[in-house]
Amino acid sequence: MTKTSISRRRSAAVLALLFCAIAAAVSPALAERLPLSNNLVDLRSAQGREWFLESEAREAYWPLSSEFVTQKNGSFCGVATLAMLLNALDIPAPAGGEGQGSFSQDNLFSERTEAVVKQENILRRGMTLDEFGGLVASFGLEAKVTHAAQSSLAEFRASAIEQLSRKRRHVVVNYQRAALGQTRSGHISPLAAYDAKTDRFLLLDVARYKYPPVWVAAADLFDAMNTIDAGNEGRSRGYVLIGPPAGIGSEK
Repeated sequence: MTKTSISRRRSAAVLALLFCAIAAAVSPALAERLPLSNNLVDLRSAQGREWFLESEAREAYWPLSSEFVTQKNGSFCGVATLAMLLNALDIPAPAGGEGQGSFSQDNLFSERTEAVVKQENILRRGMTLDEFGGLVASFGLEAKVTHAAQSSLAEFRASAIEQLSRKRRHVVVNYQRAALGQTRSGHISPLAAYDAKTDRFLLLDVARYKYPPVWVAAADLFDAMNTIDAGNEGRSRGYVLIGPPAGIGSEK
């Protein structure tokens, strides 16, 4: 056995141990979860772990997994996702108080976020794809909002893979759960990895009391995004490509 092959095996073993430790941390048994449909694969399963270790586009997983939170109520999926992203990108949080230097689902609200969408409205009905993109941009981050109806599976796949292959780049999806065989509601959560062999994305569902992180087929996810959101003037749902503030490089 060559030194190169030994080194690769050791690296794979270390990565596997690190992944198992983080996967256990990000998937606590908060409550009895709902059953998964056959088209979704639990990250913690043997198959799910194998796909993760084989995936190459997974730069987003590490910073997001260390900031993974559970949405505090049924309408805060976008808020929880935003808090994760801000912390993963090391955006300075309000000093002192709740959160202690990190963003939480409480301290991220301010006059600038209220100018995009009021907290009371989010509490009442959640947020739309465009509102989420506006909130991201209000923190000085790059936010490219794309409605699925104005995109395609190929365009989404290529854009998402490029983002997930780079440090300090993220992808957030807004989709209809029912299209994936889940409870019927619109939802927002971040993607963390892509496995080319199976053409699946790893979705970190912030409703962790309902569902674990899952691998979802790219085509199924796109179809779930290409659904009408009546609360967003009849537009389709879609995705947001997110990057650091302008002038800041991709390396963390």
